Amino acid sequence: MAEQTDLNDIAVFVRVVQLESFSRAARALGMPVSTVSRKVTTLEERLGVTLLQRTTRKLNLTAQGRAYFDQCSEPLSHLYDAERVITQTQNRPEGLLRVSGPVMLEQDPFYNFLSAFLTSYPGIHVDLHFTNEFLDLIADNIDMAIRFGDLRDSSLVAQRLGRSVRYLVASPDYVARHDLPTRPEQLSQYPCVMINGRNNEADWHLVKGRREVTVRVSGPVAAHDFHIVTAFALRGHGIALLPSGYADTRLTTGDLVRVLPDWSSPQVHVHALYPTRRFMPSRLKAFLDALKAWDGPLWLPSR
Repeated sequence: MAEQTDLNDIAVFVRVVQLESFSRAARALGMPVSTVSRKVTTLEERLGVTLLQRTTRKLNLTAQGRAYFDQCSEPLSHLYDAERVITQTQNRPEGLLRVSGPVMLEQDPFYNFLSAFLTSYPGIHVDLHFTNEFLDLIADNIDMAIRFGDLRDSSLVAQRLGRSVRYLVASPDYVARHDLPTRPEQLSQYPCVMINGRNNEADWHLVKGRREVTVRVSGPVAAHDFHIVTAFALRGHGIALLPSGYADTRLTTGDLVRVLPDWSSPQVHVHALYPTRRFMPSRLKAFLDALKAWDGPLWLPSR
């Protein structure tokens, strides 16, 4: 197979012709004149033709040189344009950003955060994927995932955003109809609304300082979505163990009240995950910086 021509040699040749001088081309390219001359000579030897007639005062294109220049200059210009577009896109916050997160982000606080972000960066377009499944960021072409809890993929870069904790809550109507438990072990005797409950049962792990208790609870409703758990807790169907992001606002408004307020789930960390630190697009960096600065109610600040 014939040796392929070095694209750099072609680019140097085109620059020499455009500037009509080896020395001016060398200054423009940031290389010694001898290197420029050698690259043009190497190109001529590879092609087996003379492209430039060199004299002490002037450079003249041969007929083959003119034809070769005409064929090469426009494609090189397109390559430079393409490189400029990529570089500008990489350095300027714009383009498509694909973000994955759990279904619990489907709330007004996150929508408000995202709306403000898009207003600040009108060149960025966001494609959202809300799911409780852990998507493969590479296979599913996801730029960033927001994850609650333990991290499964050590190959991803993780930036901590905050922490989350779950509270025992119930509606005022439920509280009015039941004597509330005084110990977490008593929760097994109360109707509960559960996340990921199998056969309408679930194990709740609770902590109070250094004390830890695991209790098996049951009840009329189990779901795979905290929106559903919250809806049925608000309607008085049982005690729920809700993340602070769901519970805090409703506790403030009085729609829910704390049960066993000294007890909660263990804290879990909230992370932003993305595939690599190298060549991070500016749109991804802008989104990550905004998330780290956000003091929204869906997670608590890191300590």
